[in-house]
Amino acid sequence: MGNNAKIGGGGFHHIAIRVFDFDKTVSFYTEVLGFKEQVRWGEGNARAIMLDTGDGNYLEVFAGGTQGQKDEGAFLHLALRSDNVTEAIELARAAGMEVTVEPKDAVLGGVPVRIAFFKGPDGEIIELFESTGENKL
Repeated sequence: MGNNAKIGGGGFHHIAIRVFDFDKTVSFYTEVLGFKEQVRWGEGNARAIMLDTGDGNYLEVFAGGTQGQKDEGAFLHLALRSDNVTEAIELARAAGMEVTVEPKDAVLGGVPVRIAFFKGPDGEIIELFESTGENKL
């Protein structure tokens, strides 16, 4: 998927937000904006959901946010699709970026993925995201 020659794959995979009222937020994005639930996991303030925006890009919603408006909103990180997270993170490291989470395998709502995180030039959190199983996210 995609044709980014540097990180493989390419394009946005998801944008992540942390919210105070999880149910209200999920209802808004699904009922008002038409996003579709793809996978969900966790419980209470540790729950999360991946909502398909309509074109295979996702909004990832995490519970456990603080109440009230945030100066910069609720955004946590942006995730880029990659065909090889292990190789792609080395490009960021070689450019002097701080790797905050080394490549690791995870399972999100039963879907196996490989992820890594680093800080961009202005401190923004960037995730590299690779779907590794039969079920793709």
